This record gives sequence, structure tokens and C-alpha cells, in this order.
Amino acid sequence: MGEIIAVTNQKGGVGKTTTCVNLAASLATLQRRVLVVDLDPQGNATTGCGLDKTSLARSVCEVILGEAQALDTIQTVQNGTFSLLPANADLTVAEVRLLQEIGRELKLRNVIEPVRGLYDYVLIDCPPTINMLTLNALTAADGALIPIQCEYYALEGLSALLETVRQVRNTVNHALRIKGLLRTMFDPRNRLAREVSEQLLKHFGDKVYATVIPRNVRLAEAPSFGLVALHHDRGSTGAKAYQALAEEVIAQETSGPA
Repeated sequence: MGEIIAVTNQKGGVGKTTTCVNLAASLATLQRRVLVVDLDPQGNATTGCGLDKTSLARSVCEVILGEAQALDTIQTVQNGTFSLLPANADLTVAEVRLLQEIGRELKLRNVIEPVRGLYDYVLIDCPPTINMLTLNALTAADGALIPIQCEYYALEGLSALLETVRQVRNTVNHALRIKGLLRTMFDPRNRLAREVSEQLLKHFGDKVYATVIPRNVRLAEAPSFGLVALHHDRGSTGAKAYQALAEEVIAQETSGPA
């Protein structure tokens, strides 16, 4: 049964989508079957995987609303290495309609379960806010992977997210845990970045991944080509960092949750 990981942080611009698609591609190189679920109405994961989000016949919106099956909507991307359940702006409609439905927080879990067994990992790219879509992701997930940019407000935003995770675990998803905290866009020359990194390690210990994702031009420009860094420039520091993260994630299979 595949592990479902919500890649989430309510703060925007911290590397959620970058982490989701690049981790997926890196896990695929290690012979893992991976599905990315784009749960952000911006559809950046969809675009970053080379799909035109404006011309989708079906998307995760229709799947969540029960108007399409996940299996019929999933597409193979990135040279056939992993799969994607795509999204576009229509997903905003789904969020509004979910607010009016009973059991609304369970919708994503219910539609993912039938295909979960086809994959080793299901990575959910969450929107940059704690809303009904994010709640659906956390309710469906086994674990939350939290990308954090090492800057001034990082720890403040993290506290709110951890409280949300705690509430979800205590109510609708008792299995939910913190998979790991990932330091992203890290510049070791920046003193503040180093200090925030030290604070994360001090407070969260082995819940912080050893892998650090650097600021990297190749990593930033890859989505404009509809590619992940691994396929844009395999030798870039960004691509190598996500390969190392994939190895850490796989290592957790045997070591168990932190």
C-alpha cells in the first residue's frame, strides 16, 4: 500500500511544488512508483510537469466532486517516470462546493484510496494556505513533509501548521504524523539562514531532514521548460539535493517514523 505524503506549508514561496515534483522524479529513479496529486488551484505542479493546465479534459476538481474517476484522470509525465493527477483553476470551484457537503474533509481520501495500491508514494502538492483543500490533503495523508525557507518568519508560520496537524490527528486522521522538515532555498553565506537552520535542528532534531535544498538557478528555471531539475540538468546542485532527499525518504521505510 502506497504511502501518502502531503507536502505542505501555509506560507507561499517556500518550495512546496518544487519539492513535490522533484522528489517524485528522484524517487522514480530509485524504482519507486510515484503519483503526484496537484491540489493547488494555481496548477503549478501540473505546469511544471509539462502539461497545459488550460486544456485539461479532466482534473482533480472533477475527481473530488465525483464527476470523474482518479484512474481515468491520472496522466503519465516526465518521460513516463511518474504519474500526475493534474489541476487548474477549476479546483477553486471544488473547494467552494466542498464547504457545503457532509464529510467534506474525507473527499480526497475516498477518491485516492482506489488507486493508492498502484503506487509506492503519493505526493500531494498543497495550496499555500490552510483551507479545505489542505485539510483534505492532511486527512488523506500518512505524513506531512514541510518545506521551510530559513528566514525570519519561518518558525512563526511553522507553529500554526503544526497545530493544524495536531488537530487533524486528534479528530479525523489519527495516523497522521510529521514526516519531516525540509530546509529549502538555503544559502550558507546568509547568517540568518544559518541561525534559523540551527533553531530548527535544536527544536525538532531528527525530524529535520539532513538534506538541505540550496538556492540553485537550474532548479528555479526548470519549470519554465516543463521539466524537473533531474531532466533539465542532472548534474545541478538542486537535482543532486533532491536525489539525496529521495534516498532519505526511502530510508524512512525501514527506520520508521521519526
